[in-house]
Amino acid sequence: MIPVRLCKLALIAAAALFFTLVAFGNITDYDSNWQFVQHVLSMDTTFPNSAIHWRAVTSPTLQHAGYVAIIAWEVVVSLLLWVGAALLLARIAAPDFDGAKPVAIAGLTLGLLLYAVGFVAIGGEWFAMWQSQIWNGQQKAFDFIGMLGVILLVALLPDSRSKSG
Repeated sequence: MIPVRLCKLALIAAAALFFTLVAFGNITDYDSNWQFVQHVLSMDTTFPNSAIHWRAVTSPTLQHAGYVAIIAWEVVVSLLLWVGAALLLARIAAPDFDGAKPVAIAGLTLGLLLYAVGFVAIGGEWFAMWQSQIWNGQQKAFDFIGMLGVILLVALLPDSRSKSG
């Protein structure tokens, strides 16, 4: 049973590392992904005759606020996942291993929501990111949703030795 628990722990730690690196990159190289957020929100590379350009956010202040919110979300997810991994490690051999999962599950759920709601629903549909040949991050968002979804499913599997669920 310990190898299964180690698998869950390793996958959660991998997700924690992923979000840590994403947040670190966005903080230390703010301009790289800022360009992405700015173009998606301003809708300046979507179909020119689209009737939905009224949705565009062109205020740099609001664009920066949106980007800072994304980075803050990434940091929160990263912290939740690291704390969740530590809690799981502390109970790796304990009968209540499943009782240590909620923090990690919250982190994985918030990570999925960032990409599913933030990038696919809001960025992809509301701001029509799918129309852009240059600033379309939907495929990467789906890649991350897939990765995080698999990790969440594995993490949610009940432990046969756990007393709580």
